[in-house]
Amino acid sequence: MSAGPHGISAHPQAMSAQSHGVWDPGPDEGGPGTSAPLAWRPLLAEPSVSGLLGDRLVAAALRELHMLVPPRTALHSLRTFLLADAYARTRGIHYDRAGLFVATAFHDSGLTRGGASLRGGFPGRSAALLDRFLAGHGVDDVRRAALTRAVREHMRPRPARHAGPEARLLHFGAWLDVTGRGGRRLPGERGRLAALAPTPWFALSFSARVAACGLRRALPGPPAV
Repeated sequence: MSAGPHGISAHPQAMSAQSHGVWDPGPDEGGPGTSAPLAWRPLLAEPSVSGLLGDRLVAAALRELHMLVPPRTALHSLRTFLLADAYARTRGIHYDRAGLFVATAFHDSGLTRGGASLRGGFPGRSAALLDRFLAGHGVDDVRRAALTRAVREHMRPRPARHAGPEARLLHFGAWLDVTGRGGRRLPGERGRLAALAPTPWFALSFSARVAACGLRRALPGPPAV
């Protein structure tokens, strides 16, 4: 089977104190699509996401995302999933859709969580946070391993040769959203999503955070208020 530039073969699945806007955490009051921060709603209304909002794991991950990362990074996470899913659909790739959504919600969480240094820098910390979340929701070991690997390896220049579809798709979506790499595979999609949920100069500010995190392994959490 043919493979794209990221090696994806087509085949037959709370530490940030910054405000995200309005958030009502009640799980049964209108659902996550109507209780989410205002800035998220255009992305949550996209069919690829709206069809997942009834999934309990996805709903829990959305509540975590609100607390895990700053507002602009949360929008990056949502766009990452949408770009990854769009690429999967164009290539006929079957993958764990709900699982990948959860992984994208956590993939940059290690940038803003404080604590001791952890091997693998912020992606390793993000993967550890995701693993704890998945274990707490009773996700089996095989699924957890695939999703945490996707998060742990998303900063590699290229996906590992034997990485699964979730790892390859997360890598594709994250790099496309921040750098534009792979955009020719999805003409216009990056710009369309950026217009729905704009984060001006995000690539520059995000790269600075990654550089700082690379030096200190994990950035400290915000000061206590």
